[in-house]
Amino acid sequence: MRRALAGAAAAGAAGDVPVGAVLLGPGGATGAVLAEARNEREAAGDPTAHAEVLALRAGAARLGAWRLTGCTLVVTLEPCTMCAGAAVQARVDRIVYGARDEKAGAAGSLWDLVRDRRLNHRPEVIGSVLADDCGRVLTDFFRSPARVRGN
Repeated sequence: MRRALAGAAAAGAAGDVPVGAVLLGPGGATGAVLAEARNEREAAGDPTAHAEVLALRAGAARLGAWRLTGCTLVVTLEPCTMCAGAAVQARVDRIVYGARDEKAGAAGSLWDLVRDRRLNHRPEVIGSVLADDCGRVLTDFFRSPARVRGN
């Protein structure tokens, strides 16, 4: 999660919402880092450039396969519906997130897409890992004077 937090800080410094993600290869917490990403919606002008989607894309490219079975997606903010759906489609084994997202979270807060029994794949979810640190990065970003002025 600390690596994902570093990505979140970089996203915030670049003017994007500070969310970072790390994709670990098979082996869970001991798996090798396959990919690291941060939010790049503003930088890329791409509404799908969420940290999770970018990490999943990079990890799949590195493995040469879209199935990320055995992999763990670590992200500083609970995934939204798009990112949760992408993780399910990629067949990741687990999602580990930091701060809950009561407004758009799809891994238990607002929705629970990833554990919906109607889906053919349901990753394990581990939430609230370093939640205070992850939440603070977001709170500081949205309370910053530059954001308040609309920059």
